Amino acid sequence: MRVLVVEDEPWLAEAVQTTLERASMSVDVAPDGEAALERLAVVDYDAVVLDRDLPGVHGDDVCAAIAATPDGPAVLMLTAAGALRDRVGGLELGADDYLTKPVEFPELVARLRSLARRPRRAAPPVLRCGSLRWDPFRHEVERSGRHVRLTRKEFAVLGVLLAAEGGVVSAEHLLEKAWDENADPFTNSVRVTISNLRQRLGEPWMIHTVPGVGYRLLPDTDTDTHAGTGTGTDAAARTRGDASDVGRTGLSR
Repeated sequence: MRVLVVEDEPWLAEAVQTTLERASMSVDVAPDGEAALERLAVVDYDAVVLDRDLPGVHGDDVCAAIAATPDGPAVLMLTAAGALRDRVGGLELGADDYLTKPVEFPELVARLRSLARRPRRAAPPVLRCGSLRWDPFRHEVERSGRHVRLTRKEFAVLGVLLAAEGGVVSAEHLLEKAWDENADPFTNSVRVTISNLRQRLGEPWMIHTVPGVGYRLLPDTDTDTHAGTGTGTDAAARTRGDASDVGRTGLSR
């Protein structure tokens, strides 16, 4: 069994490595998230022991990248963040198991062996709408062949809109899927994220507000649909109106 240990505390990384090697596992160590991603790109690991609070690339981003990888390794988060919301959040990011520090090494070994017996995850699908391409495997978004840089939250929101296949998605549903269960239902986070996402896509009309209901993603290659949203001054007016028709809380009226 080949394991990658991602841990920025040298003494702990060495202790985990020694323990796993004594259990007949082959172990590599990465001191940060960037080094972990570099190793994962060239080595086929069976499992990753992943700290969450890493320098540089955060452990959550490493976990999300692994979870989106076809036939990728199992992820066991080993972190000091042990509150319920931390554990749930880690598992929802794609971790297969979660242990808190300080850890009992025999349990760590047993859990890794258990993970090794599970079948590997299937590749997630690439979603498209018009010239927009959303790739969870590479964690990339392209529009008309050009890369679109998004934050982790914007990427998640766009994925939910694409999965709806042109249907209307409520702000409540976006909160449920792209945030966590503790998100404030009266927050303006949805409205702010949608506004930022519109600007990053370069065509604000692509994310259309349905008053009192939610948001719908429009294909940029559908000229009839585009015409229906208005062009020029009409489209600009509609875009300005989108910021207010979801209410001050960010939820649809």
